[in-house]
Amino acid sequence: MSGAVALLGLCRLLLDGAALLLWGMTLMLLVLVPQPLRDALWQRLALCRRVLCTLILLAVVGTLPLQAAILGEGWPDALRMQMLAAVANGTSIGTAWWCQLSALVLLLAAGLFRITLAQRASLLASAILLAGLSLTGHAAMHQGWPGLLHQANDVLHVWAVGAWGGALPVVLLVLPRLQRGGPAAETAQAVTILRRFSTAGHGVVALVWLTGLVNSCFILGGLPLDWSFAYQRLLALKCVLVGAMVLVALFNRYGLVPALRRQPRALALLARLTWLEILLSLLVMALLAWLGMLQPD
Repeated sequence: MSGAVALLGLCRLLLDGAALLLWGMTLMLLVLVPQPLRDALWQRLALCRRVLCTLILLAVVGTLPLQAAILGEGWPDALRMQMLAAVANGTSIGTAWWCQLSALVLLLAAGLFRITLAQRASLLASAILLAGLSLTGHAAMHQGWPGLLHQANDVLHVWAVGAWGGALPVVLLVLPRLQRGGPAAETAQAVTILRRFSTAGHGVVALVWLTGLVNSCFILGGLPLDWSFAYQRLLALKCVLVGAMVLVALFNRYGLVPALRRQPRALALLARLTWLEILLSLLVMALLAWLGMLQPD
């Protein structure tokens, strides 16, 4: 069943990545971007949001049959109603799937709401999708209070990762408003948004590192130092990528942003480095999904 396992991994990657991006960009708009710019950027992100929702739909629809095939006797069980019902209603995997399906219904229904309600519904749906990840995998390896604490910490970790990486596409849309010669009100508003993002970013980055360390202690009992295991090698790589994102973000905030008024090329460099952050965040999200399917030791 290596084919089913590979497809399940792809579904997890699509679900995790799309939900993380949708959560982060929606949270950024609702918390840090004032009206009427918030609604304008929401509309500009419409195609991106449709793509993300489509990926989530494909992942949720495909996950249950693939799990049935893996837990059952192969591909015939992927479409056998009795096996599908057994997985959906009798396992923690099924509980997580029902959670994802409920969030998907809310996400699709959001398209019928007025824009402010649609934004809030999308935020709630993506938050539920990410929280559902803690119902299976490593976060469900403990029982009792340790298990609940591990799951709560895991939810905070994925929310923090998404809040950081998912906000970056919104930052890219705000940056052109800093161009010289533009309306002073637009420039001032863009500066305010970037300062808010930077201030919030310090706390989010700290939360990513703290919750990641706690997760490592829960799963490994310490840091990922035994590189003979693929899980620990990839976890160490994830830490390196997050560290690189932190360095780029610090250079952007304290090196480029203060230089925007003095150096015309600073804005172009800031945009390119924001693209680099997005690339690094996508790699981190991919590793987050991959790690969830590996044995830690």
